[in-house]
Amino acid sequence: MSFLSDLFAKPPCPPHSREEVNRLIEELIVIGKKEDYLSETPGGSYNMQCRHIRTREIGKRLNQIGGWELMEFASYRIRRKLGKNMFDHLEYAWSEIGKWLA
Repeated sequence: MSFLSDLFAKPPCPPHSREEVNRLIEELIVIGKKEDYLSETPGGSYNMQCRHIRTREIGKRLNQIGGWELMEFASYRIRRKLGKNMFDHLEYAWSEIGKWLA
């Protein structure tokens, strides 16, 4: 995707879910900027596998709405906004949600 097509791309989900999806993706961006999707130690916002709890909840919701395709769309947005390193962290944080494999 080019910058312009990315800017105007619509998520692969039912039209009535787009607002929720965009809000969830924005929340993921904030989590990535302020915290991270992974931690070196569990506790607080991170589960026993050191994955951000809310990030996993968002991944599960995106999977419910649009499956792997929507999760892929969201992860691409994260990569464009936050870079490959955070994309890699998100990819691992979402391991085993639906068809998602790290």
